[in-house]
Amino acid sequence: MKLMKMILEGEHQKQDFKYCISDSRKIAKSLVAFANTDGGRLLIGVKDNGNIAGIRSDEEYYMIESAAKIFSKPEIEFSSRQHLVDNKVVLEIIVESSPNKPHFAKDDENKWWAYYRHHDENKLANKVMIEVWRKQKRPKGVFINYSKDEKFLLDYLSRQASITQSAYARKAGITYRAAEAILSDFIVVGILKIVLGEKQISYALADDFDRESWEQPPSN
Repeated sequence: MKLMKMILEGEHQKQDFKYCISDSRKIAKSLVAFANTDGGRLLIGVKDNGNIAGIRSDEEYYMIESAAKIFSKPEIEFSSRQHLVDNKVVLEIIVESSPNKPHFAKDDENKWWAYYRHHDENKLANKVMIEVWRKQKRPKGVFINYSKDEKFLLDYLSRQASITQSAYARKAGITYRAAEAILSDFIVVGILKIVLGEKQISYALADDFDRESWEQPPSN
């Protein structure tokens, strides 16, 4: 049975279990995290240990709708299907990776936050990630100003595996905002990649980045 096969996978990058829905804001956080990352599915009516509890009523579907339309910005598209097991209904909510990143979820204080999915957790996105999502939507891309600050970053990463935004700002003697702009530009053009750790986000040279050819001036 397809549902049981999915449950046996456990919670992971593209799957989350919810025993029940009591707060649309909390569900919005999960929807936003999936939309901002690789997409995924919520199985509503499944406990964390994989036991099937079933949903209580159709009200849970309407709370999903509220999470997607009212407590997510921009609104998140989703599809759904129901699975019946031993007279219990499990609601499957499918969210695709969104072309409209970044999406934000509203919290209890009416503040909007962006999230991403990392393994089986929804985590708060930082400003670099948000800027990357925004710049990736620009029709004309980004313009790289290759100054001493950019060169410092590449020199450092030629010696070290990765660097955090705060470490880069401190070592290069630039503002946090300037570090954010340079890091996000370099990620968008494929020079850097984001390294998601359990406790912090850092940045490393992209696997296929060839600095020598990139720095070589174009031939006439």
